[in-house]
Amino acid sequence: MRLVVKIGTSSVTDDRGAIRQDAIANLCDQVAQLRSAGHDVLVVTSGAVAGGVAALGMTERPSDTLTLQALAAVGQSQLMNAYNTHLARHGLVGAQVLLVPNDFIDRTQYLHARQTMTRLIELGCVPIINENDAIASDEIRFGDNDRIAALVAHSMGADVLVLLTDIAGLYTADPTHDSNAQFIDEVSADDPLLSVRAGESGTNRGSGGMASKLSAARIASWSGIRAVIARATISDVL
Repeated sequence: MRLVVKIGTSSVTDDRGAIRQDAIANLCDQVAQLRSAGHDVLVVTSGAVAGGVAALGMTERPSDTLTLQALAAVGQSQLMNAYNTHLARHGLVGAQVLLVPNDFIDRTQYLHARQTMTRLIELGCVPIINENDAIASDEIRFGDNDRIAALVAHSMGADVLVLLTDIAGLYTADPTHDSNAQFIDEVSADDPLLSVRAGESGTNRGSGGMASKLSAARIASWSGIRAVIARATISDVL
């Protein structure tokens, strides 16, 4: 089985934007277990910009594109260091893969990206994927990693797409603001409920939200890939 696992900014960083070593360690432990069971795992991670904010001691996230790009460059190296530190405990190596929209638009680039990720898996590496925020422009970018994860899952022929977040899954309303919100166990890709419940925006530290996760789940489902939205802090969520 092949899985693409996406973890968001709010799950890999704390309120200051600092990288949460415990969260990445938990994810890497589960990746190692899956690898030991013979499964392929690709990780799509957010958190580079937030990590850069914390690393440079900033008190708030800037809004200008150039500074955000610079912060992504700072935070990305810290993210990779964290992943490789915790993967190394299991004898695994993480391989950085930074993607831009053209990698899914241009056929040649698409094939190159897919072939590289395939070879990394064949070499026993764990691809750690993110958008190349350091060079991405406002005019052409993915905008959030949920979409990247769905596109990677499609291109790599994944069986399952797992979107890890800070809530347990899909609810009838935002459970952080509505105590009467009810958990929805399963819906089909064409269920209108997905559109009705897709009005939630991202967090202060990240760009995604439930809307982007539902959109990604739809993309995956239309490709025949099972999509799961789950809480990142569960120790055995994978």
